[in-house]
Amino acid sequence: MANDKNQRKTPKFNFFWMYGLMALFLLSMFWLNNDGGVAQEVSWTQFEKIVSEGGVTSMTVYTNKDYLEAVLTEDAAKNVAKQAQPQETPMLGGRVATNKVSTQIPGTARFDEKSEEWKTSGAFKGEIKYEKASDYSMMLWAFGPILLLVAFYFLMYRRMGGAGGGGGIFSVGKSKARLFDKDNDSKVTFQDVAGLAEAKVEIAEIVDFLKNPKHYTELGGKIPKGALLVGPPGTGKTLWAKAVAGEADVPFFSMSGSDFVEMFVGVGASRVRDLFRQAKDKAPCIVFIDEIDAVGRARGGKASMNSNDERESTLNQLLTEMDGFGSNSGVIILAATNRADILDKALLRAGRFDRQIYVELPELSDRKEIFQVHLRNVKTDGSVDLDLLSRQTPGFSGADIANVCNEAALIAARRKKQAVQRQDFMDAIDRIVGGLEKRSKVITEEERRSIAVHEAGHATVSWHLKYADPLIKVTIVPRGKALGAAWYLPEERQIEPKQALLDKICSLMAGRVAEDMFLGFIDTGALNDLERATKIAYAMVTYYGMSDRLPNISYYDTSGEAYGFTKPYSEDRAQAIDEEVQAIIDSQYERARDILSQYESGHHALADLLQQREVIYTEDAERIFGPRQWKSRTEEIVKEEEPVQGGNVSVTPPPFGQETDSENQ
Repeated sequence: MANDKNQRKTPKFNFFWMYGLMALFLLSMFWLNNDGGVAQEVSWTQFEKIVSEGGVTSMTVYTNKDYLEAVLTEDAAKNVAKQAQPQETPMLGGRVATNKVSTQIPGTARFDEKSEEWKTSGAFKGEIKYEKASDYSMMLWAFGPILLLVAFYFLMYRRMGGAGGGGGIFSVGKSKARLFDKDNDSKVTFQDVAGLAEAKVEIAEIVDFLKNPKHYTELGGKIPKGALLVGPPGTGKTLWAKAVAGEADVPFFSMSGSDFVEMFVGVGASRVRDLFRQAKDKAPCIVFIDEIDAVGRARGGKASMNSNDERESTLNQLLTEMDGFGSNSGVIILAATNRADILDKALLRAGRFDRQIYVELPELSDRKEIFQVHLRNVKTDGSVDLDLLSRQTPGFSGADIANVCNEAALIAARRKKQAVQRQDFMDAIDRIVGGLEKRSKVITEEERRSIAVHEAGHATVSWHLKYADPLIKVTIVPRGKALGAAWYLPEERQIEPKQALLDKICSLMAGRVAEDMFLGFIDTGALNDLERATKIAYAMVTYYGMSDRLPNISYYDTSGEAYGFTKPYSEDRAQAIDEEVQAIIDSQYERARDILSQYESGHHALADLLQQREVIYTEDAERIFGPRQWKSRTEEIVKEEEPVQGGNVSVTPPPFGQETDSENQ
């Protein structure tokens, strides 16, 4: 234990220590001599003349070198300074002292005789010291500043090289890839990655390529050179790549696309060459380039507008290197991106990235498996239902689910619980999706009534629309930036029919319609609703070709160029698009008005209940309006679970099923 304590107390090295040592070195050089200078050298004959004229006050004789230094009077020092020539300046690095001279004596015995004569004649009455000379002072004065500059230069040299990857400035072109080999403790396997069974089949095949290459080459096949993992953020693309290396038990080079791009010209291409050289030496191995879109973006025709010369030269080198090694060399390139549409076509062709593996958002069964992985180290009790959690989180990525589990554990610890319970998970999802409750925010009764009418409008209209998402919970308690919120459980559809988009716009406009109808005024609370409705309407007209006036036309650009500074349509067409969007929104506004007029009494009852309790649930809407005419699979699942009454927490919202009414900033 004593040794451990001593080791802990040992201070760590800091570069500022070097600066302190340099400062001390400079100070020691200035105080090394009495006056901090180097004596002016004169001949023995000239020195005898100075002594005979009474110009010396004291002497110091260095016996081991037959050398002396003398301190002059003020007048003698001025005479010596006038007679000094520029070439007589001492060696480099020193400065001449104005009151000192030095000379070589003809021997100690001869000097003793001469000093007696000076004292007898009265020319010298001062003190004579006898010492042994040291060469260090002269060396410090001569070479100290040069050594100091060299040390400072190498210090900056190393620090600049360390910032570029270590090893000095000459290593700035070296690859910054991290190597994970079989001896690394942080090995990831397929057991650490859950869900996405289809992607797992393709990824497992890559592992088999590395383990049993002869099984494929004997039949004349070629092992794929590379695979591109494509999917939204947080779906586990990087984790899948590490799992491939862990399962195959081969070296794994990990590097980000931004690591290739540097301010120095040619560095990116040099790092690409070095990365592939290391990979060939470690074959069989895997090279993983994360966020490859940072360097693999499509090359533009306008060099001054759409491209960067250094990035393009790096991409060209990457393309060349991927063509430079053989198909069966044992090096497989894995890359990940969530923007495959902007990658250069030459990078995606067969022979470079032979396969594109889509890592999509997890489905219901996948989410359950992901919850099982992240709950391994979380203490839970019997109230936690993985089926319920997976059903309540549509649209959540693997990273979102990991965040839910961590947030639930933190909430349970904050409440001093011994285990994480179901309610903690419900609160965690509410916290992540809607933000933190702000019950301390001051809201007047008029504002509370306006929010209640607004949210009741959303709930009333969505309850009577076929494609509207099933209502889960409505609250007027401020949460995050929203003054009120409504949570729904949307169907996980792969495609959206036109009527579903129209129903969504109608539901979004219902809050503004309710304010206008039942309050007689409108406010800024519908900002988020209007923004979302406008985006959906423009997408229907310009992307999906769902307009009656402009049918079957799409201006969506999959290349990511976004048309530069020009529009792909004329001003007349732009006006027609705006008019069509306005017509869609106006028609759904009137549709929402008709529904609210038909169910006005139910809306008022719902608004009053919401203003009284602050939170309402599916059962409250069903008691007022009756069962919904259209049942969905997710709605049947939710009805099996009874919500928690008397609190502001219920079954939970998905991130894209939340409606918030934000304050006007």
